[in-house]
Amino acid sequence: MEKTGILFVCLGNICRSPTAHGVFLKKLSEHPDLAEQLEVDSAGTAAYHVGNPPDARSAEIAGRRGYDLSALRARAVSAEDYRRYRYILAMDQQNFANLRAGCPSSFDGHLSLFLDFAGLDNAEVPDPYYTHGEAGFEEVLDLVERASDGLITHLRRELLD
Repeated sequence: MEKTGILFVCLGNICRSPTAHGVFLKKLSEHPDLAEQLEVDSAGTAAYHVGNPPDARSAEIAGRRGYDLSALRARAVSAEDYRRYRYILAMDQQNFANLRAGCPSSFDGHLSLFLDFAGLDNAEVPDPYYTHGEAGFEEVLDLVERASDGLITHLRRELLD
């Protein structure tokens, strides 16, 4: 059985998209019937941090909520991703625009903002990288948890019903 691919995308793949990746995997573990049908990854539209682990602040704050990001490493979006992943989910409008610009006409998957699954119209996951303090990273987690729940609900209807 071919798995349905989910790709979370931000700019550098060290804060928002690996957080989404880790949160989604943990939440997905509560749905083994769905988990066996999915392949999950994250990437960045820029190659600034390729090979690096998630930002230490992201990893620490995610860890406090029980999400382990330690195995994740940054990578850049590639042309192959448009063939491999059915859902390509951007954290913000700029990365969504970058993904659309690189999207081949043959892509027949779902390209959107991740927060579309949170029921928040035109909402973005803000980049916490340059913020001071933990509030920005906590906000990212709050939004990502909500969108992950919405995406799981959507995928259960699409793949299991």
